[in-house]
Order: sequence, then structure tokens, then C-alpha cells
Amino acid sequence: MKHFDYGMVIVPAAPVRKKPNHRQEMSNQLLFGEAVKILGRKNATWIKIESIFDGYVGWTTSHLLAVTDEAAALKPCHTLAPQLLNEIRIQKQTMQLPLGASLRNLQHKRGSVGDIAFSFAEKPLNPTAIKDKKKFILKQARLWLNAPYMWGGKTILGVDCSGFCQTLYKIAGVAIARDAWEQALQGRRVRSLKTAGPGDLAFFEEDDKIVHVGLIIGDQQIIHASGKVRIDHLDKKGIIHSDTGERTHTLKLIRRFID
Repeated sequence: MKHFDYGMVIVPAAPVRKKPNHRQEMSNQLLFGEAVKILGRKNATWIKIESIFDGYVGWTTSHLLAVTDEAAALKPCHTLAPQLLNEIRIQKQTMQLPLGASLRNLQHKRGSVGDIAFSFAEKPLNPTAIKDKKKFILKQARLWLNAPYMWGGKTILGVDCSGFCQTLYKIAGVAIARDAWEQALQGRRVRSLKTAGPGDLAFFEEDDKIVHVGLIIGDQQIIHASGKVRIDHLDKKGIIHSDTGERTHTLKLIRRFID
């Protein structure tokens, strides 16, 4: 078993579970190149980790990580995978990376995670260079339409509501929390739907708890991961399913992260 204090993900999307067992709930995914701090270990397989990006804690398996040091783990990465799926060459093989994966130490089409080298032939995404973040997020969101809902997911092949929003904001250079209830504590409160605008996040409740989040896109519409990534009608009471006319979610509050 590897013994180290920090690591970086070396697979397209590493599953993070609530407990150290493959049968346990997958609560999150960490994308290629994302760094973690090691909090603990259980047997030769499982390690307890904390994401450097958002502080999310869970369990993953050690073989999905490369060894790194604290300085490398804490170093911001401004070169991200720009497309929904992106091919790299790593250890003489190809690998498909999801949008938002961290292409660390990328120079002249070559980079590395820990001591593992890779190459990427295309132009990476630099979030710090995006001038109109709202416009960028809204355009990117529509590319996810019909992606299947998957609890804990953060890629086009499976995504949950808060993972969808977090990834969209991440690629625009805005860091927000992983879960919807945490996101609802961030940003700036918008007083009402009338004063909300495209790019704001709307949060929805059930039994007085935040259980869902979506991205307002304007014209009384919201894009969100519910069954699949879809666009539905939004009014002051909540979401109305665009196909069935059924009210599916109750609006609790709206937050603004980009002015």
C-alpha cells in the first residue's frame, strides 16, 4: 500500500464513497489531476481523502492516485480539459478525460500528475482568461442536455444536480461547494425570482431541507439534472416539468455567484 500525505487523481473520474466499500454510496467524483489530502487509511486498499478544491471528504482507493507533495497539491491549476471528452496520451495509452479535468504542469503539450507524464495535443481551457463568465457558463450548460442523472457524478456520462452546477462554475473560474445545501450558503442572496437573472443558482426544498439546485437561464427557464440534464419552466413556486406540466420542485431561494 502507498503511504503518502497528498495525492492526485490519475483516472478520468475517481469515485468517492461515503464508507470504504465498493458497495457503499458514491457521493462524489474527483476528476483527473485534482489533488487530495490523505486523512486516514483502512487496509491495503482504502484511503480517506479531503479534496483540495472544495474540502469534500470521503473514501477512495489508493491505486487511483499518484503520490505528490503538499506544494504541488496546493498549487492552483489554470489549464483544464476544454471539451466534454478529451483524449490524452499517458503511459503509451490513450485516456478520455471529462470536461474540467486538471491538466497539471502543461507546457508545450506535455504535463504531469505526480511523477506520471501525459501529453495533450489540443488547446486547454484557462478559466482566468474567460471575460464573460455568465455567457460562458450558459453556453456550456446546454452542451450537457440529456446527460443521465447519476448520484455523485460530475461528468457528461453521469451527473447530479450540484455536481453539474459546481463543474460549470469551476470551468469558468468560480469555486463553489460540492453539495446543494452547501452551495445555498454561498454567494449573495437574490431577493426574488423577478430580480434573478441568467447564471444565478436556484435552490429547492423538501421538508425544510435543500435537496436540489439548478441554473437559471432566463425566460422563466432553468437547466438542471433531474432524471437527466433538462430544461424546465421556473416560476416563483418552483419547477414545472416541461413535458408533463407537473410541479416537481419547490423553490426555496436564489443565490448569485457572478455579478
